[in-house]
Amino acid sequence: MIEITDLSKQYGTLKVLENISITFGKGNVYGVAGENGAGKTTLFRCIAGLETYQGQIVSEMKPLKNCLGFLPAEPYFFPRMTAMEYIRLLANARKRKLDDIESKNIFDLPLNRYVSGFSTGMKKKLAITAILLQGNTYFLLDEPFNGIDMQGNLIVTEIIHRLKALNKTVILSSHIFSTLTETCDEICLLNEGKLCKLVQKSDFKELESEMKSFLIGKKIEKLNII
Repeated sequence: MIEITDLSKQYGTLKVLENISITFGKGNVYGVAGENGAGKTTLFRCIAGLETYQGQIVSEMKPLKNCLGFLPAEPYFFPRMTAMEYIRLLANARKRKLDDIESKNIFDLPLNRYVSGFSTGMKKKLAITAILLQGNTYFLLDEPFNGIDMQGNLIVTEIIHRLKALNKTVILSSHIFSTLTETCDEICLLNEGKLCKLVQKSDFKELESEMKSFLIGKKIEKLNII
């Protein structure tokens, strides 16, 4: 369980998050949706302990960062590090000894190559593999499907379902609404840094219609496509 109370964040006079209060329970998958600039990535960085903030974030397991697998939207890699070394680095951070990493290479990545030569999708797959092998309790996935091919998307979707079955807590964001409806139990809608709506699975269709109406409106008609 991760409980957030009155979380606010601002840079100078710019308010990015304002009075966010929400609880993420065990064995559930939560989606965080919103337009660009709504505050999704900042929220994730606050939960991961990478930003200072006002308010409170507490969890059953302390410190939270030691049992949290955080996938940034754009993971960072040291330039002269192989994929195998990266996996071992993250495992060592959790004091986990990994044997036969090749057998756990579900994305068929070239583990002995430098990560600097990987495509965006390959880097995302590597980062996902590494945080899974850490043995985390909580997973914070910022755009896990972005840049990944179709097969990779199917695997990531199944991984999320498997984490839920293992009673893990998964929080993810995605600009692809269908990926949220396929994986999440609840969707949290952010708008201009505020938590404006919590939607249960039974109401996902209604939320999708509302979002289409709000975000698209009559913009397509303005193109006057013939």
